[in-house]
Amino acid sequence: MDQEQDQKQDQKQEYNSLLGTEFQETQDGHENILRPKLLKNFLGQQSLKENLSVFIQAARDRSETLDHMFISGPPGLGKTTLASIIANEMHTEIKMTSAPALEKPKDLAGILTTIKEKSVFFIDEIHRLRPVMEEMLYIAMEDFEIDWVIGQGPAARTIRIPIPQFTLIGATTKAGQVASPLYTRFGITSRISFYPQNELAEIIKRSSVLLDSKIDDNAVDLLAGSARGTPRIANRLLKRLRDYAEVLGDGIITEDIVKMGLKRLGIDKQGLEEQDRNILRTIIEFYGGGPVGAETLAISIGEAIESLEDFYEPFLIQKGYLKRTPRGRVATQKAYDLLGISSGAVSNENQKVLF
Repeated sequence: MDQEQDQKQDQKQEYNSLLGTEFQETQDGHENILRPKLLKNFLGQQSLKENLSVFIQAARDRSETLDHMFISGPPGLGKTTLASIIANEMHTEIKMTSAPALEKPKDLAGILTTIKEKSVFFIDEIHRLRPVMEEMLYIAMEDFEIDWVIGQGPAARTIRIPIPQFTLIGATTKAGQVASPLYTRFGITSRISFYPQNELAEIIKRSSVLLDSKIDDNAVDLLAGSARGTPRIANRLLKRLRDYAEVLGDGIITEDIVKMGLKRLGIDKQGLEEQDRNILRTIIEFYGGGPVGAETLAISIGEAIESLEDFYEPFLIQKGYLKRTPRGRVATQKAYDLLGISSGAVSNENQKVLF
């Protein structure tokens, strides 16, 4: 017991030390203290971490810039956090932006010409880059130069401006929408997958230490199983359960607190939210179990198609409740069982409507 308390104290001291120096949290709270700052504290994704640690160590030993890195995976799994960790491990600064924010070539040129040597440049949602930005990045990534047009009309001419060597980290939830010429220019490509329950449990334990909140082991396991394989969701639920524990309990997050809190939040023990069940129910009751197109389904449930495809569908497919087919989305037998609906009853109801 004493050893466990000492370990927790060491973790808190380590992170407080980091936050007190160059990693100090900003006053407006943009820097989340739950985000790990070092690769050794990034829990899960073991194969990715092992490879990345080798690449970082080799680049540091050679005093070189780390190769450009492409990270794909569902939202909330740590792509942005990993980019910050790489900058920390390389002992350099990081500049962050998202592709939609880069509206004109001068926006990108302004960043690339002012970035420091060996710095990390992180672009989120890189699949949404405009073609003119991609073309500028091709040269910047390979030759560390950018093409710039001076003058107009017949007098216009192109010059190449040298820029500092940097590491571009591109993150996306839709790897298939990234242009092939851009994708092939990344020297390191990685995919972050959903986390298994045991890894989420370790993340929850670590977060509870940093939040100075006590949580029982049984509560950890129950919460980990309800977090959709996603650390961001696990941490969000942990904060809300901490609120319930402080206001409605004795401050300790117990198994009963987790059950009560998840019920209030409309989340079941599989991690399905009310909108998840609404999606499955709509496919079954409105469209006979499918197939139904994504756009039609999104309109039916009042959800943006991007949210449907990026947030809800990946988890439902992974858990076996939903299938994607060339003709559309189809609910599986497991979805019928979850909602307590007989597939035969739905078929008979459809026949009544048809005849």
